[in-house]
Amino acid sequence: MKTRKSLQDKAMLALREAVKEVVERHKKSGRPLVVWEKGKVKRVSVQ
Repeated sequence: MKTRKSLQDKAMLALREAVKEVVERHKKSGRPLVVWEKGKVKRVSVQ
């Protein structure tokens, strides 16, 4: 029997899927990802 996922679990799954799509899109186009790390903006290559 399947267990029901909470709204929080569904939201986290949707967020993870969205991040995967963004990473793939940037990888295909050759653009760096821009992330927030230790209080600063950082560009990360996704090659």
